[in-house]
Amino acid sequence: MSDIDVAMVGGGNMGAALLGGMIASGRYDAGAIVVVERIAARRDELRSLFPAIRVVGEIPPCSAAVIAVKPGGAADAVTVAVAAGARRILSIAAGVTTATLDAAAGPGVAVVRAMPNTPALVGIGASAIAGGAGAGDDDLAWAESILGSVGIVERLDEPQLDAFTGVAGSGPAYVFLFAEALVDAAVAEGIDSETAGRVVAQLLLGASTLLDRDGDPAQLRRNVTSPGGTTAAGIERFDAHDLRGVVADAVAAATARSRELG
Repeated sequence: MSDIDVAMVGGGNMGAALLGGMIASGRYDAGAIVVVERIAARRDELRSLFPAIRVVGEIPPCSAAVIAVKPGGAADAVTVAVAAGARRILSIAAGVTTATLDAAAGPGVAVVRAMPNTPALVGIGASAIAGGAGAGDDDLAWAESILGSVGIVERLDEPQLDAFTGVAGSGPAYVFLFAEALVDAAVAEGIDSETAGRVVAQLLLGASTLLDRDGDPAQLRRNVTSPGGTTAAGIERFDAHDLRGVVADAVAAATARSRELG
């Protein structure tokens, strides 16, 4: 039996975020985790970030592996991890299906496909998972214990992962685009860009906190929108340009692209 419970294959930003969350959660012993990173300079950075975790260039004997590499390298990484002893695989490689992962893993290996989003980098991500042919509830719970260390986790049927990607995977970019537009609009109205940036960041943080607390975006919007007031005047312009339709089109396009990549 290997003394390595989990090999994190790929030490990029998302792999590092998961490592940090796993250690902070207290569920994983740093001595039983290894991170596999082929780039020497990045290995040095990872050793500084995680001095208690072994950092290596090749996948060593291990019981399970998290595949945090680019999609094109995911199948090969799965095959190597299984050859090293892994009997559980969690892949966060975008668009790589469980069928592809199962084929690379071979029989007797539980495969879970996941789609995390970038707020996982600050511990408040949203992830979705779907199990392969050989994955049971215990395997999904194991995947949740890793991804849950950096945010919430939803279990979905695999076809729904494309829609999840269109909403939550791509969603941070939509929010950042809206933030850009708000900053630009503030500057156009005479506010300097640094002040506008601070104000927009704070309003998004505050609004997200209220939404997390209360959970009803429609009611929160109504609470702020007095008839005939300033907010109503702004929302009328959004309605005139069919904001809801634009958002639906964006999500549909991202979902379709996710299906194409898969």
